[in-house]
Amino acid sequence: MASSSSQQQQKMMMIKKLLIVCLLLFPLVVAAAGEEGYKEEHNAPPKTTNKKRKNVIRNAVNVVVEGVVYCQSCERYGTWSLSGAHPIPAATISVICKDYRNRVSYYKAFKTDQNGYFYALLQGFKMSPSYSLLDHPLTSCKVKLVSSPLQTCNLLSNLNYGINGSPLRYESKKFIARNNYNAVVVYSAGPLAFRPAHCTPTTTLP
Repeated sequence: MASSSSQQQQKMMMIKKLLIVCLLLFPLVVAAAGEEGYKEEHNAPPKTTNKKRKNVIRNAVNVVVEGVVYCQSCERYGTWSLSGAHPIPAATISVICKDYRNRVSYYKAFKTDQNGYFYALLQGFKMSPSYSLLDHPLTSCKVKLVSSPLQTCNLLSNLNYGINGSPLRYESKKFIARNNYNAVVVYSAGPLAFRPAHCTPTTTLP
């Protein structure tokens, strides 16, 4: 009996020692875990919500509209033909976009280069995340003639709807801009044309 009682006492002493060790180590374990969690929280990259991620994706794509502005020849007056036409440098066109409520959401004027070509980068253009199809450039944006620097060819013509608004066409061009590494999607409009203010009537000899 004395031996059995002695063994029980030894077991109780071992259990007490284990409890004391556990109590001493517990604060150290909690502190270490807290420090590791702090490091993970502060060193981890910031979390991106779905809304922010959508904004990043939309803002990462630049929209460009290109086209050429001509002076239509007198021989083709009243038609949509550009036979005999020549490009107009420094002509002004505008890109107008409307949202799903038919409100103007974007407007900017651009000038053509020496070859009559315009490259309109729509900086700041954004699509609504809820109405992206209605706000898409193909459906919401149009190009209109504004002015021509040529006194001899400055009347607006509705060739390809240059007066009412020329719709955009998707071009199979997509590249990465070197300045900000953003994707660039290119659309085209027109070609558009001004017409001469005065055309000499053609006479047919008998």
